[in-house]
Amino acid sequence: MKQESGPFTYSESSTTKAILVGVRLPGDISPTGISLEELNGLAITAEYEPVAELTQKLSEINTKTFLGSGKVEELKQATLHHSPEVVIFDEELSPRQNRELEKVLKCRVIDRPWLILEIFSDHARTREAKTQVELARLKYALPRLTKMWGHLSRQRGGIGMKDVGETQIQLDQRMIRNEINKLEKKLKLIDKERKTQRKSRQNLFKVALVGYTNVGKSSLMNKLTGANTLVENKLFATLDPTVRKIKKNFPYPVLLSDTVGLINKLPHDLVASFKSTLDEVRDADLLIHVVDICHFEYQSQMETTDDLLVQMGMDEIDVILVFNKIDSIEDIEDLEKAQEKFPSAISISCKTEVGIDSLRQKIVTQYEKNLEHFQLNLEHSQAGLISKIRKFALITQEDYKEDCILLTLKLPPGGKTKLNNLLASQETPANN
Repeated sequence: MKQESGPFTYSESSTTKAILVGVRLPGDISPTGISLEELNGLAITAEYEPVAELTQKLSEINTKTFLGSGKVEELKQATLHHSPEVVIFDEELSPRQNRELEKVLKCRVIDRPWLILEIFSDHARTREAKTQVELARLKYALPRLTKMWGHLSRQRGGIGMKDVGETQIQLDQRMIRNEINKLEKKLKLIDKERKTQRKSRQNLFKVALVGYTNVGKSSLMNKLTGANTLVENKLFATLDPTVRKIKKNFPYPVLLSDTVGLINKLPHDLVASFKSTLDEVRDADLLIHVVDICHFEYQSQMETTDDLLVQMGMDEIDVILVFNKIDSIEDIEDLEKAQEKFPSAISISCKTEVGIDSLRQKIVTQYEKNLEHFQLNLEHSQAGLISKIRKFALITQEDYKEDCILLTLKLPPGGKTKLNNLLASQETPANN
């Protein structure tokens, strides 16, 4: 049960208690600039129990403590009242601000980037994801080593993390740098393996799901491919990339990849470390931008995703915009307004499957836009090759002439190579 006391909202009971701190920075005119809803969701995902919230509109950032002296004192009183294990800031703190706040508050202080790193550390399952998260975590922790928190736990990872001290491994900066070098070399080897895997798929049409975290990408992945990807109503439930072939009611060989959800203020080191994972998106021929149309800040989430795609150099790839979760929308007029503002968007529900067929057809249309037009003359005695050609090419017209069979084709990437290999076995060169 949450109760209110002055500027604070708090819970009567908790296990790992946390106080959340949000600010509206100078120049931020958004009415939701001090909203802590998303930070609250992140904290819960990281298994913290938010017991109080404090917000402030800043005219300027204090270089020493981030907040003004009055707010710092208010926060200190809140920590004395609630005895939290951690105070979580919604903005990135400098190493100095982190240290000064810990001295004043006498408890652990972390910021939003570190909280996201904690969640990624918990959710990483594959060797690649674990290595990427560990590298990002160490790079972020390196300048933040303090006497109070200068140790890392191999089980949950480190500075400012819960359960820190399980192994109490003391690491100084030199040791951390050595570990960073090892992890970077390890990632280079993993990246080579990834490139080999992507090279084997280069002749296939590749589609990648992108979007804000918890918008339903994994649910859509399951609907389109019949995969059994983990689906949970929580932030970053899916971290490791999944690649599957679209099978259900689909006429062409298309690979669909489900990648990590994006989020506002994503740590730079995490983006850099996840290069090989994000290459699954960079290598795509088509992106499906999934949006939770029911979220009250869906447009802001769309902008965050678009901005991150630009940062990662993926803004030139064709995009299909998808409004998901229309079965949960309360006011149909809100959906109509969204469709009017974004007329190219396809509205779907993974739960009721409304709009899924329309999305499949849109993918087919995009696929066919990438096909290469080609004409081929076959002798009548080679008519048996037509069924083999259909397996990798779209035959749009068959014209049976007196002296030959003229096929009008549309070839996918790599299709001409397959056609030449087939014809070479018959000693017949391909011709336009």
